[in-house]
Amino acid sequence: FVRMLRRAKKRDILQLLSKAPEEMAPFFVEAAVAAQSVPSLAALSDYLDFGKAPGSLLETFLYAAAFSPRPSTELLTLVLDKLQGKQLPPELQETGIVVVGSLVGKLCQQGLCGSPEASRGAETLLRGLAHSGEAMPAYLTALRNAALPAAVPALLRHAEHGPAATATLAVAALKTLPAQHISSEVRSVMRRILHQTRKGYEKTCRLAAADVLLGTEPLPMDVINILLATKELEAEMATLLHTKVQSILRAEHHPARRIVKDVMRDPRINNYYSFPQAGLSSAFTGPLAATRDLLSTFGLELLFAEGGLLRKSISDFSLFSHGHRLHVAEVTLEAQGMESLLGENGPEGEEEPELTAGMSAAFFNVHMRPVVFFKGYTDLMAKVLLSSGEPTSVVRGNLLLMDHHQVIPLQSGLQVVVKLQGGLGLDISANMDVSIWEQDLKTSVNTRASLAVDFQAELDAPFFQTTLRSQTEAETAIHFDTALRFSESPVLMCLQLREDQVPYR
Repeated sequence: FVRMLRRAKKRDILQLLSKAPEEMAPFFVEAAVAAQSVPSLAALSDYLDFGKAPGSLLETFLYAAAFSPRPSTELLTLVLDKLQGKQLPPELQETGIVVVGSLVGKLCQQGLCGSPEASRGAETLLRGLAHSGEAMPAYLTALRNAALPAAVPALLRHAEHGPAATATLAVAALKTLPAQHISSEVRSVMRRILHQTRKGYEKTCRLAAADVLLGTEPLPMDVINILLATKELEAEMATLLHTKVQSILRAEHHPARRIVKDVMRDPRINNYYSFPQAGLSSAFTGPLAATRDLLSTFGLELLFAEGGLLRKSISDFSLFSHGHRLHVAEVTLEAQGMESLLGENGPEGEEEPELTAGMSAAFFNVHMRPVVFFKGYTDLMAKVLLSSGEPTSVVRGNLLLMDHHQVIPLQSGLQVVVKLQGGLGLDISANMDVSIWEQDLKTSVNTRASLAVDFQAELDAPFFQTTLRSQTEAETAIHFDTALRFSESPVLMCLQLREDQVPYR
């Protein structure tokens, strides 16, 4: 369909979009974005009215743009023009901000960071960050996608001095920066946050700061200080950091493994006294599938509150091949303030956090707008009483992941034209079910995907023509469920990862 649209004229594409049945319109919009021809983008500009079109269709357009493997400057201009000066629903405006960050980041990867369009997008994000108010999480997520070195001073300011939720997101945005931009100043701020040398920080923010310090190229001094500091930390934080370090040691593909291994040779650091497993929290990474050229891994990180309730879970899927990593998916479920439902008090001297639950997700290095399940006790009760039981859709659609065209001259003087396209159908939903009466909590993240790859090589000479074609299709479904029962102590918990049969053709 994309190949057809690339040959079509604007009026034909516009007519196709205008007359499309309601259930087919999202597919046509996704295909028109993937085509990225001048006529297809012009047709989309005329067709999409951000003042009148359904929000679901506009969100389809925005996410199709965000996941484009090699977006053009014209696509970024179209997104910015559609968002500028419009009174949009908050969710749609925030999605647009996040998508601008993804497009700017991908243009910079193509060496187009200095282009007027990318500069305009970066200025929009940095300007918005200074005056964002309630949209602050969206701007910080956008800068996480963009990975702009120019944003480092602003991110450090928000990380060190912002409120708890803002500080955690700002630290997470710093974590996505390439290793060469994790400067001594960034490390100094992360140390102050982790060790709370100037003021107190929320535990998820401190753990995020430790992640930055333990990143691609950690300093041995930081690894040592983090491990020594665990003796003074809360049991759950200390346990999570210990298991994270042990997970790095077990993961042969982890870039920090050698440095951590050298540190752990010191018996003053690596001993039973330093590594007692006092808490429930855990982190591990293990292989899902391995071939000679490709390693697929699943990682899970669980942080518990001191009372035994699940505070945060991160499930991660990655692909490793010949020294490269593709971050396929990351889903984070987070709940805080749940102790108040059980009549428990938080640690002494700490302000009681607001009862909140939500999730955030990233796919193919694109971080999406966070989803809030409920905020506050009143909102929770309304959701419990009015809940339809239906899962919340995180992302659903079709993405053109691979789009490669290359001409290879042969020694004989002939030329081979190579074309490679890969499309992904993705449907990810999540659900959190809290029962006050049964005193249990259930979460589920369901991921269904189908991948189709079309490879074609053509040799065209005056006296003969030959074509080699390969088509590959695969489907998969992965379900990650957690169940907690807090009607008694200790809290009972069950984790389940289920993978359906994988048809491959």
